[in-house]
Amino acid sequence: MLILGIDTATKVCTVSLLRDNEPVAEYEINAGMTHSEGLLPQIGQIFERTKIAKKDIDLIAISIGPGSFTGLRIGLATSEAMAYSWQIPVCGVDTMKAMAYNLPVDDIILAPVLDAQKGNYYLALYEWQNGELTEHQKVTVVSREELLTRLSEFAKPVMLLGECAKLAQESLPPLVKLAPWQVRMPKASSVALLGLEEYNNGQRKDIFELNLHYIRRSEAEELWEKRQKKV
Repeated sequence: MLILGIDTATKVCTVSLLRDNEPVAEYEINAGMTHSEGLLPQIGQIFERTKIAKKDIDLIAISIGPGSFTGLRIGLATSEAMAYSWQIPVCGVDTMKAMAYNLPVDDIILAPVLDAQKGNYYLALYEWQNGELTEHQKVTVVSREELLTRLSEFAKPVMLLGECAKLAQESLPPLVKLAPWQVRMPKASSVALLGLEEYNNGQRKDIFELNLHYIRRSEAEELWEKRQKKV
C-alpha cells in the first residue's frame, strides 16, 4: 500500500511517500517559504524523483492540527483536492500524536509542543510501551509556567518535541531534555505511519468530512467577536 503523507502544521513543510511501513522518500523544507508556495512543488518533485505515478497512491494521510491555522487549511484543502481527483481515501491524523511517532522509544515521556501564540503552548503527553503508544494527556493549551510544572511531575526522562526552541532558553526541570533536531519537528513519514495505522483500524471518513483540530479560535475570530460586542 502506497501512502502519501503531508504535514503543514508548522513552518516546516514536509511530504513523504511510504510503501506499507517502509519509507520511499521524504522531503522537508524549512526555508521561510509559505506552504502555498512550496507544498505542490514538493509533491510534484517527490513523484518525479521516485518515478511513482500518482495513480498508484492508495491513501493520503494529512496532519489536521493543532498548528498554524493557515498552514493546516492549505494542507487539508490540497489533500482533499488530490483525494477527490484520484478517487482515493484521505485520513486526518492528530499533529501531536504524529510527532510522538518520530521517536518510538519505550519508557520516555514524549511531550510534543507547538506555539499557541501569546506566550501559550499546545501540549500533549505520550509514552511508548512495547510498541504501543499511550496518551497521558490530551492536547491542551497551557502557559509556559503550567507546561514546565506539568513536565516536572514525572519521575522519568521527558523529551520535548516540536516548537520548543524558546523553552530551551528556560531552566528546564532536571529530567526534561530537547529531542535531537532530526526528530524534533513534524515529519510527514510519521503522519503516513499513523494514518496507515488508523485507516487499518477503521478510522475512515469521506473526503470532505475531515475537520481541522484547531483547539482554540484564530486571532481573526477573536478580534471579530470583540468588534461585535462593541457594536
